[in-house]
Amino acid sequence: MNKWIRQAHRWLAIAFTVTVVATTVALAREDPVLWVSYLPLLPLALLFFSGLYLFVLPYRTARRIRRS
Repeated sequence: MNKWIRQAHRWLAIAFTVTVVATTVALAREDPVLWVSYLPLLPLALLFFSGLYLFVLPYRTARRIRRS
């Protein structure tokens, strides 16, 4: 499970970067479409939760080791 989340986190980072670049290009046009600015929010939210899980993982593992 941890390996899958790490891999998903990496791919989400790539997706987030691509959406930010696409948003920057779209908003730099003469007549920008404003809804495009919301595109990076989904990958960013998923990155937040997967990153939070990966951050807590070592502490949770250390706590299990101390208990046994």
